[in-house]
Amino acid sequence: MDATYLFAQNFKNIQFEDLPANVVEITKLQVLDYFAVALGGTSQAGVKELVELAVDWGGAPQSHILVYGHKLPVPNAAQINATIAHTLDFDDVHETAIMHPGVVAIPTALTLAEYLGGISGKEFITAVALGTDFICRLGLATRPGESIIPYGWHQTSLYGYITAAAVAGRLLGLSEEEIVNAIGIAYHQSAGNAQCVKDGALTKRLGPGFAVKAGITSALMAQKGITGARNVLEGDAGFYKVYHDNKYSREALVGELGARFEGKDVTIKPYPCCRGIHPFVDATLKIVNEHQVAAENVDKIKLWCGPGTLNLLCAPIEIKTRPRNFVDSQFSAPWGVAAVIARGRAGLDEFTPAAIQSRDLLEMAGKIEPVEVDPSFEGAELEPGRVSITMKDGSVYTEQVDLPLGTPTNPLTFADCETKFRDCIKHSVKPIPDANTDQLIRLIQELDMVKDVTALVGLVVMDS
Repeated sequence: MDATYLFAQNFKNIQFEDLPANVVEITKLQVLDYFAVALGGTSQAGVKELVELAVDWGGAPQSHILVYGHKLPVPNAAQINATIAHTLDFDDVHETAIMHPGVVAIPTALTLAEYLGGISGKEFITAVALGTDFICRLGLATRPGESIIPYGWHQTSLYGYITAAAVAGRLLGLSEEEIVNAIGIAYHQSAGNAQCVKDGALTKRLGPGFAVKAGITSALMAQKGITGARNVLEGDAGFYKVYHDNKYSREALVGELGARFEGKDVTIKPYPCCRGIHPFVDATLKIVNEHQVAAENVDKIKLWCGPGTLNLLCAPIEIKTRPRNFVDSQFSAPWGVAAVIARGRAGLDEFTPAAIQSRDLLEMAGKIEPVEVDPSFEGAELEPGRVSITMKDGSVYTEQVDLPLGTPTNPLTFADCETKFRDCIKHSVKPIPDANTDQLIRLIQELDMVKDVTALVGLVVMDS
C-alpha cells in the first residue's frame, strides 16, 4: 500500500485525544508564532501588491485576509495569509527535516475554518498537528544521510501542496478516498526551488502561499468528485521517484505513524533569518556579551561553517557582506554576525531594505574574511557555526555553537513567544489594538477550550 493511503487514514481518523500533551502545547506555540510573524509580515515587500491583485480578481467573500480585512475566496485569502507569515523568514522550522511546517498547516486551517465556521480549537489543533507531522515526515524521509540543499529544492513549498490538501481535506470532512484524491490533485501542481534564494527574489516568500492556495483548491476539487493520482508518494511516477530518484526512507516516512508526532521537534525562531544562521548569531552574542566587545575595537572576523551551509549562507562573500537586497541579508551568516557585533542584536530592524544600506552594518560586515568549511560539521541536523573575533589589541575570542536557542532541547517558552509576538506586531501594516492582542494571546493559551477559532481571526481583521 502506498504511504499516501496511510497518511489519508491518519488525517481522517486521528482525534484530539490521540495527541500527546507536549504536541498540543507546541502546536499552541506554533499558532501564536504564526500570528506574530504573519501580522509583522503584512507590511513587507510583495504583500501589498499581492493583496491588490487578489482584490482586483474579486470573487465570493468567504475568508478574510488578516489585518487588511478584505474578504475573498478561500484559496486566494489563504495564499496571502501564508505569504505574509513567510516574509520575515521568522516562522517556525523543523531543523532535521529542513521544513517550515506552520506556514503551510496553520493558514490552511485558519482560513478554511473561517469559511466553514464552527471549527473548535481542539479540531483546529488536531489539523495543524497532523499537517505539521505530515510535512516534516516528508522532509525527514528525503535522501536520508544527505543534505537536501545542493539539490535545489525549497522543501516547504515542494511538500506544502500535498500537505495543505490533506489539512484542508481533514477540515472539510472528506473520506479517506477523497483525501487521497486531494493529495493526488495537489501533487500534479507541486513545485518549489531555491534559485529565488540565490537571486534574492521575492518569490522565496511567495512559495508557501502558492502551495496553500493549490492545496485548498485541490481538496475542494476532490470534494466535488474530481480524482487525482493515488500512489502519490511511492508510485512508479510518484513523488520520491520523480523528484528524488527514489532516494527515501520508508521508516522515516511512516514509522510510528499516528503515535509519534514530529511537532515535538519544531523550533520557534528567536531571530528573523534563515535558521542556519542562528548558531553564528548565538556564538557572536556570547562573545560580545562575555567580553564586552566594542564595535570600534574590532579588527577582523572569521567564520567556519559546514559544507551544506557554505553556498546557501556564506558564499560568495561579496554578496553575503554587501547584500544586493534584504532577502540576501536574510540568508547571510556574515550579515547576522555583523549585526550582533555592530548593534548587539539580530532583530527585525537588522534585516530590512534600510539595514542593508546602513553604514555601521556594512563597515562591520566588511571586516569578515571569506568563510572556511569545517568538514567535521557535515552530517549534523543543523550544522554548527564557529565565530572568531580579533580585536585591534590582538585579543582573539572564539565560540562555537552546535545547538542554538530555539531547538527542542533549548526551546523558547510561551512567554518568549509572547514577547516575540508583541515585537512583531509593531511592524503590522495597520495597528492592532492592545486589547485585541491581549485577547488573542489568551485565546491561544486556551485554544483547546475555544468553541470556534473564527474568534481568533476577528481580533486581527481591521477595516479594509
